Amino acid sequence: MGDDSEWLKLPVDQKCEHKLWKARLSGYEEALKIFQKIKDEKNPEWSKYLGLIKKFVTDSNAVVQLKGLEAALVYVENAHVAGKTTGEVVSGVVSKVFNQPKAKAKELGIEICLMYIEIEKGESVQEELLKGLDNKNPKIIVACTETLRKALSEFGSKIILLKPIIKVLPKLFESRDKAVRDEAKLIAVEIYRWIRDALRHPLQNINSVQLKELEEEWVKLPTGAPKPSRFLRSQQELEAKLEQQQSAGDAEGGGDDGDEVPQIDAYELLEAVEILSKLPKDFYDKIEAKKWQERKEALEAVEVLVKKPKLEAGDYADLVKALKKVVGKDTNVMLVALAAKCLTGLAVGLRKKFGQYAGHVVPTILEKFKEKKPQVVQALQEAIDAIFLTTTLQNISEDVLAVMDNKNPTIKQQTSLFIARSFRHCTASTLPKSLLKPFCAALLKHINDSAPEVRDAAFEALGTALKVVGEKAVNPFLADVDKLKLDKIKECSEKVELVHGKKTGSAAEKKDCKPAPGRAAPSGAAGDKDTKDVSLPKPGPVKKAPTSKAGGPPKKGKATAPGGSTNAGTKTKKGLETKEIVEPELSIEVCEEKASAVLPPTCIQLLDSSNWKERLACMEEFQKAVELMERTEMPCQALVRMLAKKPGWKETNFQVMQMKLHIVALIAQKGNFSKTCAQVVLDGLVDKIGDVKCGNNAKEAMTAIAEACMLPWTAEQVMSMAFSQKNPKNQSETLNWLSNAIKEFGFSGLNVKAFISNVKTALAATNPAVRTSAITLLGVMYLYVGPSLRMFFEDEKPALLSQIDAEFEKMQGQSPPTPTRGISKHSTSGTDEGEEGEEPDDGGNDVVDLLPRIEISDKITSELVSKIGDKNWKIRKEGLDEVAGIINEAKFIQPNIGELPTALKGRLNDSNKILVQQTLTILQQLAVAMGPNIKQHVKNLGIPVITVLGDSKNNVRAAALATVNAWAEQTGMKEWLEGEDLSEELKKENPFLRQELLGWLAEKLPTLRSTPTDLILCVPHLYSCLEDRNGDVRKKAQDALPFFMMHLGYEKMAKATGKLKPTSKDQVLSMLEKAKANMPSKPAAPAKTMSKPVGGSAPTKFQPTPAPVEDSVSSTLEAKPDLKKAKAPGVSSKAKSAQGKKVPSKTTLKEDDDKSGPIFIVVPNGKEQRMRDEKGLKVLKWNFTTPRDEYIEQLKTQMSSCVAKWLQDEMFHSDFQHHNKALAVMVDHLESEKEGVIGCLDLILKWLTLRFFDTNTSVLMKALEYLKLLFTLLSEEEYHLTENEASSFIPYLILKVGEPKDVIRKDVRAILNRMCLVYPASKMFPFIMEGTKSKNSKQRAECLEELGCLVESYGMNVCQPTPGKALKEIAIHIGDRDNAVRNAALNTIVTVYNVHGDQVFKLIGNLSEKDMSMLEERIKRSAKRPSSVPVKQAEEKPQRTQNINSNANMLRKGPAEDMSSKLNQARSMSGHPEAAQQMVRREFQLDLDEIENDNGTVRCEMPELVQHKLDDIFEPVLIPEPKIRSVSPHFDDMHSNTASTINFIISQVASGDISTSIQALTQIDEVLRQEDKAEAMSGHIDQFLIATFMQLRLIYSTHMADEKLDKDEIIKLYSCIIGNMISLFQIESLAREASTGVLKDLMHGLITLMLDSRIEDLEEGQQVIRSVNLLVVKVLEKSDQTNILSALLVLLQDSLLATATSPKFSELVMKCLWRMVRLLPDTINSINLDRILLDIHIFMKVFPKEKLKQCKSEFPIRTLKTLLHTLCKLKGPKILDHLTMIDNKNESELEAHLCRMMKHSMDQTGSKSEKETEKGASRIDEKSSKAKVNDFLAEIFKKIGSKENTKEGLAELYEYKKKYSDADIEPFLKNSSQFFQSYVERGLRVIEMEREGKGRIPSSTGISPQMEVTCVPTPTSTVSSIGNTNGEEVGPSVYLERLKILRQRCGLDNTKQDDRPPLTSLLSKPAIPPVASSTDMLHSKLSQLRESREQHQHSDLDSNQTHSAGTLTSSSSTTNIDDLKKRLERIKSSRK
Repeated sequence: MGDDSEWLKLPVDQKCEHKLWKARLSGYEEALKIFQKIKDEKNPEWSKYLGLIKKFVTDSNAVVQLKGLEAALVYVENAHVAGKTTGEVVSGVVSKVFNQPKAKAKELGIEICLMYIEIEKGESVQEELLKGLDNKNPKIIVACTETLRKALSEFGSKIILLKPIIKVLPKLFESRDKAVRDEAKLIAVEIYRWIRDALRHPLQNINSVQLKELEEEWVKLPTGAPKPSRFLRSQQELEAKLEQQQSAGDAEGGGDDGDEVPQIDAYELLEAVEILSKLPKDFYDKIEAKKWQERKEALEAVEVLVKKPKLEAGDYADLVKALKKVVGKDTNVMLVALAAKCLTGLAVGLRKKFGQYAGHVVPTILEKFKEKKPQVVQALQEAIDAIFLTTTLQNISEDVLAVMDNKNPTIKQQTSLFIARSFRHCTASTLPKSLLKPFCAALLKHINDSAPEVRDAAFEALGTALKVVGEKAVNPFLADVDKLKLDKIKECSEKVELVHGKKTGSAAEKKDCKPAPGRAAPSGAAGDKDTKDVSLPKPGPVKKAPTSKAGGPPKKGKATAPGGSTNAGTKTKKGLETKEIVEPELSIEVCEEKASAVLPPTCIQLLDSSNWKERLACMEEFQKAVELMERTEMPCQALVRMLAKKPGWKETNFQVMQMKLHIVALIAQKGNFSKTCAQVVLDGLVDKIGDVKCGNNAKEAMTAIAEACMLPWTAEQVMSMAFSQKNPKNQSETLNWLSNAIKEFGFSGLNVKAFISNVKTALAATNPAVRTSAITLLGVMYLYVGPSLRMFFEDEKPALLSQIDAEFEKMQGQSPPTPTRGISKHSTSGTDEGEEGEEPDDGGNDVVDLLPRIEISDKITSELVSKIGDKNWKIRKEGLDEVAGIINEAKFIQPNIGELPTALKGRLNDSNKILVQQTLTILQQLAVAMGPNIKQHVKNLGIPVITVLGDSKNNVRAAALATVNAWAEQTGMKEWLEGEDLSEELKKENPFLRQELLGWLAEKLPTLRSTPTDLILCVPHLYSCLEDRNGDVRKKAQDALPFFMMHLGYEKMAKATGKLKPTSKDQVLSMLEKAKANMPSKPAAPAKTMSKPVGGSAPTKFQPTPAPVEDSVSSTLEAKPDLKKAKAPGVSSKAKSAQGKKVPSKTTLKEDDDKSGPIFIVVPNGKEQRMRDEKGLKVLKWNFTTPRDEYIEQLKTQMSSCVAKWLQDEMFHSDFQHHNKALAVMVDHLESEKEGVIGCLDLILKWLTLRFFDTNTSVLMKALEYLKLLFTLLSEEEYHLTENEASSFIPYLILKVGEPKDVIRKDVRAILNRMCLVYPASKMFPFIMEGTKSKNSKQRAECLEELGCLVESYGMNVCQPTPGKALKEIAIHIGDRDNAVRNAALNTIVTVYNVHGDQVFKLIGNLSEKDMSMLEERIKRSAKRPSSVPVKQAEEKPQRTQNINSNANMLRKGPAEDMSSKLNQARSMSGHPEAAQQMVRREFQLDLDEIENDNGTVRCEMPELVQHKLDDIFEPVLIPEPKIRSVSPHFDDMHSNTASTINFIISQVASGDISTSIQALTQIDEVLRQEDKAEAMSGHIDQFLIATFMQLRLIYSTHMADEKLDKDEIIKLYSCIIGNMISLFQIESLAREASTGVLKDLMHGLITLMLDSRIEDLEEGQQVIRSVNLLVVKVLEKSDQTNILSALLVLLQDSLLATATSPKFSELVMKCLWRMVRLLPDTINSINLDRILLDIHIFMKVFPKEKLKQCKSEFPIRTLKTLLHTLCKLKGPKILDHLTMIDNKNESELEAHLCRMMKHSMDQTGSKSEKETEKGASRIDEKSSKAKVNDFLAEIFKKIGSKENTKEGLAELYEYKKKYSDADIEPFLKNSSQFFQSYVERGLRVIEMEREGKGRIPSSTGISPQMEVTCVPTPTSTVSSIGNTNGEEVGPSVYLERLKILRQRCGLDNTKQDDRPPLTSLLSKPAIPPVASSTDMLHSKLSQLRESREQHQHSDLDSNQTHSAGTLTSSSSTTNIDDLKKRLERIKSSRK
C-alpha cells in the first residue's frame, strides 16, 4: 500500500499526470479548487496546466474524466492563456467526451465548447465540431450538431458562421440514424430563426417529407428578430447595456439590434457556380446568326445558366458584350427582353463582381427604353435595377445624366424612374451633394417637360432624393421651383418607401452625425451637413442657385465665405447675384437728386466747371463729404454717376483725375457698392489704368470695387473692357493688376475659362509688354490651378511656350499666398466655416470641368478594337499606337469610350511585355485625359492594372504602379477600396503583387480621412502576408499594418485574428500591439481649410499645394533672417498639408541656431572602417533592386556620426520637399566643406542612390545637379573613387540613364562623363555594359552610346574584360527589337571600326546575316565622314594625371558646357550651318593633320577661317566644260589662313550626294593645278585619299547599283576623281605624303574599279578604265617607294588570302609589283629596305613556299622570287643587314632564301649576273641559245638583258625587226620567262609609239601611255595588245586624242606639270614602320597630335584660344619620331 500512496506527496500538476486513476482524480479535484481560487486571469499558475488540459478531458477513466471536465471548464473560463489550448481540447471533447454514455459528461463537453467560443475562439471550436460531423459514431455527430445549435442560439449568427453548417445540413438529413436526422431538423429550425428564407434554397433538394416538416416548424417560429443571449468577452459591456435597455423598455435598443440581423445574406451561403465553360461552344457564332431562332436558342442556353443564384467570378466581358449587342441592336424585341433577363441573371449572380461591366451596359439599356412593349420595358427595368446593385450611383452617373437629355419622352421617363429607384437604395452618405447636384439639375428640366409621364417620373425622383438626404440638402437646388411643383415633390417624398431604413425621422436626424466621415472620401471635404447650426438660406450662394431669386443671406452677406459665394462665379455668373446688392439702374435725374441731398451744393455745380482748379476744389469737397457719410446713407450709384458726369473720365487734368479715382475707391470701400455702380465706373478706370500718373489710383479703385463686388465678377468685366479697346498699355496694366488681385483675393470662383481666352488674346498681342504681363498672370494662376493650366496653351508657338514654362518653373515650389482681401469682411465666423468645407469639392473640380472634353467613342471603332485583340503582336501594337494617338490628340475626353476598356484590359495580360507597358502608358494618358470621370472604369480597368503589379519584370511593375497612382490621383481611393476586388488581388499568393500592393496601400491609406467598410476584407490576406515566406512581403505587410489599424481600429483588427491558427494568431497579435503603439492619427478634418487660399486648385492636387511653401523655406536656409520670416507660413501650410502629418517642430528658433555648424563631420578613418565592415559582411552590402527599409536604416545609422543631425532629419524625411531642402544645403556647403564631403562621399553617394528610386522629378533633378557639381569638385581635388563607392553608386546612376525625360538622361550622361575624371574609364565600362542588359530600351540605347563615347575617347583599352568579349556583347544588341537600341549598337561598333578598322569583324565574331548587313551598311554610311574619330591610343591610365584631368572633358561627347562645344558654336556660325553641324567634331579632328605638317606658315585661327569663304562651294559646277581656270578668291586666303576649309571640302568629297562630291573635287583640282596653291594640300593627302577611296567604294557598292541614278553622273564623278588624282600624283612632294595604309586602300579601290564589268558596259567606260591605268602608273612612280611597295605586298597577301576576290585582282597587283621591280634600280637607295623585308617576311610567314606552290597560278611565287632576286642583286650581301625589324627570323624562309640567292649569285660570273632582269626572272641560258642563232641577235638580246644597255638593245632590236620584217626572234624568246617576253614586246611597242607620235607627248609629263598594258586585264593572253574590239591595231594618236579630251573634261591642264619645286615631306620617311590600314595610320597621327595639343592647351586653358594649337612646327613631329615609331608598333601588334 505504501507504494500506492506515494502519489499523495506529489505536487498537483504531477498528480494530474499520474498513471493511477485515484491520483489523477485527486489531482483534478485539487486543480479545480486552485482554479476557483485564482482571481487574476494572467496569474503564472495557469501556464503550468497548459499542456495538461487535454488530458483532463480525455481521461480514460469515466469517473475521473467527469472531474477533469469540471476542472477544464473552470480553467477555460478563467485562464488568460486558455485560448492556446482550444484546438486540442475541443478535438478531445469531440472524440472522447461526446461518445460517453453519461449525459453529464456530454453536457460538460458542450459547456466547455461554448466557453471557448465565449473567449473568442469560435472559429477553432466550429472547425473541430464540423470535423466531428464526419465521425462514424452517430452519438458524436448528434452531440456536435447539438453543440452547434446551442452555440448559434446563444451567440447568434454573427459569431457562428452559418455557411459551413448549411453546407453539411443536407448530408445530416440523409443520415440513417434517426437521432442525427432529428438533430439536423432542430438545427435547421434554429438557423431559419436567424436567416429566414435564405435557408430555403440550400435545402431545396432534401427529402420532401423532411422539407414539409421543416416548413411546419418554421411557420411556428416567432416573427421578431432573434437576439443573442450570450456575448463574447469583448462584448460583455454590450450585454449589460442591453439588459439596461430592456429593463427601461426602450424600443430603440431592439431596433438597433434588429439592424444587425439582416447581416446574413442568402447569397453568402451559396456555392458559386462556374458557367463560362458551360456556354455552348457555338454560342458566340449563334448570337450573331441571321435567323432569330438561332439567336433565341443561344440566349435561352445562357438564361438557363445564369439562373444559378451565385456565379463564380471570371471574365464575363465577351458574354456581356454579346448580350449588350442584342439589347442595343437586335430588331426582335422578344430577344431584347431575353437578353435583358440574362443580364439580370448575371448581375444577380455576380453582384459586385459585375460592377466592372455596368458602365458598358447602362447606357445601352437606358436608350432601349424607347421600346413601348410592357414585357420588354419590364425586363429592362429588372436588368438595370439588378445592375445598379452591383455598382454605385457615382460610377454610372455620367451615363445616366447623358441619357437624361434624350429627346424620346419614354427614355426620359424611364431614366427618371430608374433614378428614383436608385435613390431608394442610397443613404445620405452615399448620395453626397456633389452627386445630387447634377441629378437635381437634370430632373428640374424634366419637371417642366411637355410630357406628363416625364414630369411625374421627375417628381418621384426628386421626392425620393428629398426623403433620402432631407430637405436641408435638397432645398438649395430647388430654389427656383414654384410652390405647386414643390408641394408635388414633397407629396411624392412622403409616399416613398426607402430600402435602408423605415424611419423617416431618423434618416434626417442621423445624417448630421453619421455621414461626415463616410462622405469625406467622395466629396473631398465634409460638407455643411457637419454643422447643424447652418441656417437654411445659407446654402443659397454656396450651392449656386440658378437665379438670383432665392433668399440668400441678408445684405451684409456679400462677402460671405470667399470659397462660398465667389465660387458661384465659376459656374454661372447669375449665381453671384444671390441677394448680393441688387440695385436697379437709376436715371440721371434721380441720381442728381440723391447726390444733392448728401453733397454740398457748390460741389455739384463745379463738377463740370471749365477751370481745373475749381474742379479740383469740388473734388476735395466731394471727398470730405464721402469720408463723413455713413454706410447706410451713402447713395453709391448717385455719387459715381456724378463723378462720371461730363467731363467724367475724359478729365484732362491729372490732379483732378487722381482725386476722382480716389473717391471711387472710397465709395466702394465705405458704401454698399453694387455691380450697377461698378458698371458706371469700370470703363473709365480701365481707360486710365495705363496712365502714368493716374494708373495707380485706378488700380486702387478697381481693387476696392473687387472687394465690394467680388473679384471674379470685377475681373471678368475689367478683362473684357481692356481687350475690347486697343491701348496696349491699358491691357498690360490690367493684366498686372489682375495678377496682384488674385494674390490678394485668392483664386476662388474665378472663371478660368473666360480668363484663358483673354490671356490667349494677350499672348498673341504684338506689344511685348502685353505678352509679358499675360505670362506673369499665367504664373500667378499656375500657383492656384497647377500643371493642368499648361494644357490650355500647348498649341502656342514653341518660343512662347518656353517662356510660359520658364514662368511656371519659377512658380514651382511656391505656395499661393494667403488671401488678404475679400475674406470675411462682413461675414460671421461660425457659420461660414461649415460651408467652406464643401467648397473645395466644387471649386476643385472647376478647373477640371473647364477643360473642353471631346467625345472619342466614335473613334473607338470595332476595327480598332479587333486590331488591339489581334493574334499578331505587331497589329496589336498598331492598335495601341492608334489609341494613344487618339487620346493625345483629344487631350481631354468624355467618359464614354465605347469598348476600349475591354480591349485594353485584354492587353494587360499580353504575353508581350512591351505591349503591356504600352497599355499601361495609355491608361495613364487616359486617366489624365478623362479626369475624375475615370472613376467609373476603376472596377473594369483599374483593378486589372493592380493584377499587373504581380508581374515578374521590375519595369512592368513600376509602370503599373505609376498607372495606379495616376488613376488614384484622379479618382480618390474610395473606388479602389470598395467591393472585394482589392482583397481578391491581395489574396493571390504572388509575392511581387503583394509587396507592391501593400506598399501602395501603405502610401495611400494615411492620406484618407475615411475608408469604405470593405477595407476589412483585406485584413485576413494582410495577416497571411505577415507570415509570407517572402521577406519583402512580410516587411511591406508590417509597414501597412498601422495604416489599416488607423482606419479599422484595433478591436476590429484583433477580432479578425480569430480565424488564424493559434501560433499565427499570437504572432499577429503581438504585431498588432506594436502597430497600435505607433498608429498614426487620421488626417484631421482641418485639411479642408487648405483650400481656402487655394480655392480652385484641382481636387487631387493635395500634395503640390502645401509643398511649395516648404520649398520656399529651403531656398532661404542659408540666410537666417529670411528663414525666420518664412517660418510662419511654412508651419501653417505644413499643418494643412494633405498628409495630415504632425507639424515638425524643427523650425523653432533654437534649432535654427544649430544649423550654423558644418554639415559633414570629418571622422578620421571613418570611410575606411565602413568599407572594412562591408567587406567583412558586418553590414549589408549596398546592392538591391529597390531599397528596403533595412538599407535605409543602416545608412541612417552610418550617417549619424558624420552628418549634422538637422540635415539628416531632412535627408530621411518622408516628404520630398525636405529632400530638396537637404540637397540645396549640400550644394551650398560643397565648396566650403570639401574635406567633409570627401570623407562622407560613400554615404552621400548611397543616399543619392536612394533618391534615384523616388518618383518625384524635382528631387531627381536637384540630385543630378548636385552630382554634377560634386564630380567637378572631386576631379579638381584629384580624388579617385574607391571601388566600394563606385560599385554602390554607378549601377544606380546607370538605371537613371533610361529615364523617359530627356533632360534627366542628358544630366546623367554628363555625370558619367565627369566620373571618368575620378574613376578609370576601363572600370566604368563593365558597369555601363551591365546597363545594356536592362529591360528598359532607353537605358540600353543610352548605355550603348556611352560605351561608344568611351571607346572613342579612350581607345580600345577601355573594353573590359577584353575587346572581343565586349564587342560581342555590344553586337548582340544589333538585333534588338527597339530601333534606338539597334542604332546605338551599330554606332558604337562603327566607332570601334573607325578606331580599329576591319579588325572589328574578327572581334565581334559571328553575326546573323541580317545584323551583319545592317552593320556593313552603317559602316559604309559612316564612311562619308572620313576618319571621324580621334582616338586616344595611349593606354588609358587608371589614375590619370592632372593635365589630362583638366581637359579630358574635351575628349568626350560631353554636355553642352564642355569646352569643345565653344568651338562647335564658332564652327556652326560659318556660312554653312547644315554642313557644319554634321561635320563639327569631324573637322575639328581633321585639323590635326594640318598641324602636323605645318611648316610654320599656316596658323590655326578657328573662328575666321570659314566665314564667307565657302560661297563658291555651293555654286553649281559644270564639270563637262573644258576649262575651269578661275580660282575662287577664297582660296587665296586659304593658304595663309588655315587648313580648316580644305578639311571641310575634303569631307564633302566622300559625300553620298554626287553633285556635292563633284563640287568639292573641282575645288581641290583648282588648288592642285596652281603651283603656288598646291602646297596648301600638304598634310591633307592621306585625308584626301581616304575621302576619295571612300567615294570609290560608295560608287562601287551604292551608286552603281542604283537603278534610278543617271550613269552619266557616275562617269562624270569618276572622271573628276581620276583627274584629281592624276593632278595630285604629278606633284611628287605631295604624292610622297601618302601613307602605306592609304595607298593600299587606294590601290585596292583602283584595281577593283578596273575590274568592274559594269563600267565596261557603259558608253565611256573604256575611257575610264584607261584613265585608271594611267593613274595607277602615276601612283606607282610618284608615291613614296617604300610605302607603295609595302602597300602592294600587303594587298597581294590580302587578295591571296581572300577567297572572294577574283584571280584577276591578284594578277593586277602582281603586275604593279613587277612595275615596281623595274623601278628598283633607280629607287633602291630611297627605299627603307628593313620595312620591305619585314613585309616580305610576313608574306612568307603567311604563305610558305608549299602553300604558294598550291596556288592555281605560278605568278605569286615567281613574283616573290623576282623581287627578292632583284633586291639581292642590287644590294649584295649587305641585304642580310636589313633584317633588323624582324623579331623571329625563323618564322619564315626569308633569311634562308636570301642566303641561297647570295650563294648562287657568287657562283655566277659578274657579267652573267649583270644580265639578270630586274625582277630576277629566270635567266636565258645564253650558251645554248648562241649555238642556235646568229651572233647579231644574240648580242642584241644580251644588251636587252643587261641593266645598262637595255634601252639600246631594244632600239637595235626594233631597227632590226623593221629592216628584216620576216626575221624570227621567237627562238630567243621561247626559253625566256613570260615576264621577259612581255617586257621585250612592250619595249618594242613603246619605241614604235614614240617614233610615230613624237612631239605630241611632252616627255617630261612622265605619263607613259605604253604602260597601260601593265594594268589592263586581258582575258586572252598576258601579253596584251592594244587594240579595239576587232583585234585591229590602233595607233597611239587615237588614245592621245582621247586622253586630251578626258583631261579637259576633268578640268586638267595639258601642259607641263612636273617641273614645280617639290615640297619637302615633313616626316622622315624611312622611320615609319608599316601600318596596315589608312585609318589606323591616320588615328595614330591624330592621337600623337592630340597629346601635344593637350599639353599646349593645359598650359593655356583659360585663354580664348584654347583650341588653337598655335604653331606646332614640323620639328615637334620629327623629334617625336621614336615615340611615334613605338606607338605604331604597339598599334600594329594589337591588330594582330
